[in-house]
This record gives sequence, structure tokens and C-alpha cells, in this order.
Amino acid sequence: MTLSRSSLSGRSLLKTMAALITPTILSGCILVGPNYKRPKAVLSAKFKETQPAPGWSKAQPDMAAIPKGTWWTIYNDPVLNELESQVSISNQNLKKYEAQYRNAQALVMAAQANLYPTLTGGLNFSRNSQGGTATSTSGTQYSTGRTRNTYAAQLSADWTVDIWGKIRRQIQEQVTAAQASAADLANARLSYQSQLAQDYFELRYQDSLKALLERNITLYEHTLAIVQAQHQGGTMNGNDVWQAQNQLDAARANATATDVTRSEYEHAIAVLIGRPPAELSLSRNTLPASIPEIPVSIPASLLQRRPDIASAERAMEQYNAEIGVAIGAFYPQLSLSAAYGYSGNPVQSLIQVSNRIWSLGASASQTIFAGGARTAAVEEANADYDSAVATYRQTVLTALQDTEDQLSSLRILKQQAEEQKHAVQSAIHAADVSVSQYKYGTAIYTTVLTSQRSALSSQQTALQIQQNRLLASVKLIADMGGGWNIDELPSKNYLQRHNPLVPAFIENSLQK
Repeated sequence: MTLSRSSLSGRSLLKTMAALITPTILSGCILVGPNYKRPKAVLSAKFKETQPAPGWSKAQPDMAAIPKGTWWTIYNDPVLNELESQVSISNQNLKKYEAQYRNAQALVMAAQANLYPTLTGGLNFSRNSQGGTATSTSGTQYSTGRTRNTYAAQLSADWTVDIWGKIRRQIQEQVTAAQASAADLANARLSYQSQLAQDYFELRYQDSLKALLERNITLYEHTLAIVQAQHQGGTMNGNDVWQAQNQLDAARANATATDVTRSEYEHAIAVLIGRPPAELSLSRNTLPASIPEIPVSIPASLLQRRPDIASAERAMEQYNAEIGVAIGAFYPQLSLSAAYGYSGNPVQSLIQVSNRIWSLGASASQTIFAGGARTAAVEEANADYDSAVATYRQTVLTALQDTEDQLSSLRILKQQAEEQKHAVQSAIHAADVSVSQYKYGTAIYTTVLTSQRSALSSQQTALQIQQNRLLASVKLIADMGGGWNIDELPSKNYLQRHNPLVPAFIENSLQK
């Protein structure tokens, strides 16, 4: 190829270089390595707990009914709403995941940079002196040396041509890694939000338990007064008084003990919202009386709604691209270089055709023998991909298991709550009857103690069931993705957006 002197300027040289390699890159768009195709996951058509019995159908609202991004609002608790809104803003662990995502974005840009030439500019100045002497006709010696200044300005470019798509596989690898990192961020956010809700309802359980114990303390105080009156009247022995006093004191101690656990949950909530425990004090309240209905979708929807599954799926494409990168090492590498500049003196007249210097070059290299290192790299990449596939499928199975666990828990606990409600009513009635019988001398005090302890135990069990139902509902929402959707992941186009540092004509030359 012949380049005329008039065709060569700094900008036109780079345009020429781009024109030389662009057809090579774009003709056929060669990409070494396998193209990604998502492997199938092990899924059932329906969840076991949502399959209707023969002869009837069971309607299930879709998970899309969950408020997107604010799933906790279904509990209608203003305090919980306020706490949850602070997780995304102040949770320090979440900030760590956010920083990791930004790091992944930077790695995408770093990989993209390999598609473009490396441009280097330089300015040089040198002063050279060449000495010498001569003898005149009269025999006198004089100096013939001279000193020369040289100025030079040069722009050079080096370009590795991505003929086989190795660099584009590296970009694909980093892009999918960034998407996986974004999914990890979403999964961490959901996890911390879920943990906060669980801690919150655990705290409210302690509040409810203390309120229950305080109600029983009032009851035991009344019972103690009856026993003391009976003893003073000479109808009962003193041991009954001590037993009643012991029951009252034990209830007071148990009520106080709830404050220890409550404080721990309050401290945990403070840390989840990024605040020192000393700065958070929650007023007391009881567990909500009702459990919201949790909408459930089909198992296949988990693939779209669980961020941990999305992360595992993106990791598969990442490692699939890694195979292409490893295979690319078997192919020759083509590099182009160019330089353009001026060299001369004086500096005022440096930019002249007579002072122009330029060069174009090309080189190709191929690793002939590496002791099996390239083959080992391909085998390693294949193993990484197989591991990612297994992780993906296991993540899906675990998600199915977690969801089935909470669905069965909610169904069984609902039934248990109804049964326990009747048990509580019977126990309270039995306790009331035993106290009346004791007052009239038809029952011994041991009967009163037994019936009152049974009533308290039944009420505590009912409270624990309510707590477990709330925790199961929170876990189920998290297991179903909390209203998240895979569409919220950054797209490949977004992650490969225009790099403002790359000259537009080079950027345009490499666009498919």
C-alpha cells in the first residue's frame, strides 16, 4: 500500500489504521469458544403446598402483588416501615456490596480498553555539540565545532487486533461478572431487609411475652391475696402462701428476663440500619394479631425473582466466556503500530513537511510450545463452568426447598394456631374454676397452681405460634424474591456504554 505525503496527518494516520483493521474485525465477527446457552434447572410445575386436592381448586395470588421494593409494607407497621427504609441507605455491609459492584463496572471498562489502540504522545528536546579544529594559512588553529538544538513532537499508536474475539470474550466475562455482582447486591439488600424484619418481630415477641407475664402477675397478686385471706381465717396452712408468693416472684423474674433478649434484638436492628445501638430506642408494642396473605407464584418464577439465582446464572455465562478467553491463546496475535511526528530546529518552524517523520508497522506472534499450559487453562475454564452450572442448579433446588419449607410452615402453623386458641380458652377457664373452688374450700391449692401454670404455658405457646407464623411469612417473601425481578439487573448495553475517553472515530469504527 502506498501512502501519499499529503494523506498523512496525526488524525488521518489513526483513521487509516482503524480502516485497515476494521474489516478484519468485523468480517464474520469471529468469537472463539462456545456461545452461552443457559442450562436447564431442576423445577417442578407447582409447589407441593399449593397443589389443590382432587375435586377442588385453590386460587393463589401472584408474587407481583407484593409491593415492589417495599414488601414489608404489607404488615402495616409504621415503625417497621421507617426502619426498613434505612437499610439501603446506611447498612455498612450493603455499602461493601455496592462498592464491589462499582469495582466490577470498572473492570468492564478496563476490558473494553483492550479493544482500542494505546496512544502515546511525546515532546523532546536535545542539544548536541560536535567539536573540531582547523589550521589557517597563517598557522593559527581555530574551532570548527558547532552546537545544534533539536526539537521533536510525536504521536504513536499500538493496537492489538482482536481477530479471534479473545478480547470480546474478556469483555463478555467482565460484563456478566458485573451483572452477577449487581445481583449479589440485590440479594444482600433483600437478606438484610429480611433479617431486620425478623429481628423486629422477635423484639415484638419479647414485648408481647412481657405483657402476657405482667397480666399474669396481676392475676397471681390477686390469687396471693385470696390465699393470705384464707390463711388468716385459719382455713388453710401457711405453705399455700409460700407457694403463691413463689409463683408471683417467678413470674416477675421471667418478665424482667425478657428485657435481656429484647435489648439484644434492639441492638441488632440498630446495626442493620447503620447506627450505634446507643442511638436507637424502640417503644414497646405487641405482635400484630393477623398474618398477611403471602402471594405465591409457580416455581419457575423463582428464576426471574430470586437475585441469588440470577447471580448464579450470570456466573455461568461469565465462566463460559472464560473458556473462549483460554481458547484464544491458541491463535496468533496481530499487532499494528504507527507513529507520526516532527523533528527539527528551530521550534518556530517545526511543523513543516520537511521535518515530518512517520512509520507504520505490523507484527504477528504465535506461541508454539508452552508445555501444555494453554491446554491446562482451557481445562481449568471448563471445570469452572461445570462448577458454576452445579452451583446454579443447587441454588435453584435450595430456593425450592426454602420456599416449600415456609409454605408448609404457614399452613401447619395456621392450623396449630386455631387448635391452640381452643386450648388457651380451656386452660383459662380451668384456672378460673380452680380459684373459685379453692376460695370455697373444695379444692387444694396445688390444683390452683397447676391450672394457672397450664394456662400461662398455653398462652405462651399461642404467642410463640404467632411469632413463628410472622417469621415464616417474612422468610417466604424473601424466598420468593421480595418483589425483585431480573429486569432490574443492569443490561449488557448499559455496562458497555460509550467510553468518553475513546476518540469518537475509533469508537464508531469498532461498533458492530
